[in-house]
Amino acid sequence: MAKIDLRNLDRHELTELLRSWGEPSYRADQIYNWLYRNLVLSVEEMTNVPVKLRQRLTEETSLSNIYVQERHCSPDINTVKLLFSLADGQAVEGVLLRYRRWFSACLSSQAGCRMGCAFCASTLGGLARNLTVGEMTGEMVLLAREARQLGGEVRSVVLMGTGEPLDNYNNVLKFLAHITEPSGFNLSYRRITLSTCGLIPGIRKLAKEELPLTLAVSLHAPTEELRNNLMPINKVYPLSELIAACYQYAQTTGRRITFEYALLAGVNDSAYQAQQLADLIKGLLCHVNLIPFNPVAESNFRRPETSRVEVFYQVLRQEGISVTVRRELGSDISAACGQLRRRVLKEGASPP
Repeated sequence: MAKIDLRNLDRHELTELLRSWGEPSYRADQIYNWLYRNLVLSVEEMTNVPVKLRQRLTEETSLSNIYVQERHCSPDINTVKLLFSLADGQAVEGVLLRYRRWFSACLSSQAGCRMGCAFCASTLGGLARNLTVGEMTGEMVLLAREARQLGGEVRSVVLMGTGEPLDNYNNVLKFLAHITEPSGFNLSYRRITLSTCGLIPGIRKLAKEELPLTLAVSLHAPTEELRNNLMPINKVYPLSELIAACYQYAQTTGRRITFEYALLAGVNDSAYQAQQLADLIKGLLCHVNLIPFNPVAESNFRRPETSRVEVFYQVLRQEGISVTVRRELGSDISAACGQLRRRVLKEGASPP
């Protein structure tokens, strides 16, 4: 019989499981505290849980079987990238980004990605599968442990790692409910950013949830033709329909949308294209995050000159568009935006 993944269970489900075993409800509080406040990696570390209950938990449950296979740290220790190995031999990456004394955790939602964006390493090799709630929660635990060792804590989460979060909608929404649980990580939805390449049905569905998270939409082009070339999803959900869905999302939730725009030298970085972008989104409750392209070995795209980035930025600003240029973190260890990827562990590789 397959073991129950403890990290798949929310607070209520854990209570119900223990109740079915004849255990008092406060045992769920103890176990939840061990998992998400003390960040333990095994049942045996739960020292105030009775030995018999620990034995049963060991026999009938697991903790996601996700491990840190590799660790890469930037010289300034502002970025740490972890390679997570999964039980079936798949591997995904997650990143810690330092902001003063706290960290943001960048998590993956799928092993691979099927969206096919031309400039992104995450889509190389396609999609293997969705990550489970337990695996995403396991990423969070391992990144939080890393942050603690570095003298800080995780205070925000961005679903911008490998995968398209809205392509794994149900698991992602349950994961978000999981990490915002007051007796667990107790994160605020306002400290969570969910990134999408533009799955319109998912955006409309998410709007109805009325969650106060930040929706980040990967735009990367101001016209249908260019976006078709860069992002195949645009052929299914065209730019005009995507912008309409973003208007609806902002009106329904009252939340400002972030548009991610990767600047590719000679492709989408001209002053004229900046004006096209401004005309496209003017009047929408939004913010533009400009991302000078981060190199990917398999890609022929190049990073634009700083002067072109500045001109693009100024055009948007002069048109009254809220805009920033993303702070660069992690490109030296291939941990920046667009550089994370799925891997398959070598045969015989085992957890550390």
